[in-house]
Amino acid sequence: MDILLYVLLGFFILMAVLLVLMVLIQDEQGDGLAGMFGGGSASTFGSRAGNVLTRTTSILGALFLISAFFLAFLFKTPTTGDVAAAARQAGAGKTEWWNAQPSAPAVETPVPAPAETTGTK
Repeated sequence: MDILLYVLLGFFILMAVLLVLMVLIQDEQGDGLAGMFGGGSASTFGSRAGNVLTRTTSILGALFLISAFFLAFLFKTPTTGDVAAAARQAGAGKTEWWNAQPSAPAVETPVPAPAETTGTK
């Protein structure tokens, strides 16, 4: 399952980068890449280059949204409750540091000094 998450996340990042690049390639007047080549039939994509860019952008946008929904589904919180309720439940037995009662000071037990021995054997 973890490998699927990483593959889908990589696909999502790739779609995001490609979508940004496709939008940047397009011309603001709607000519797109066809305007760069003169729009004639001798251009790389032919006379329908605007349709190619528009269609490619639409497909990349759809793939981006679909992968975003799959990622949201795979990374969703458990169905047993929401995150805030789980946090409240985890911290139910704890008190805040400013409301905590001071603990009694620790009583130190005296440690007996080691007995001195004479050096005779």
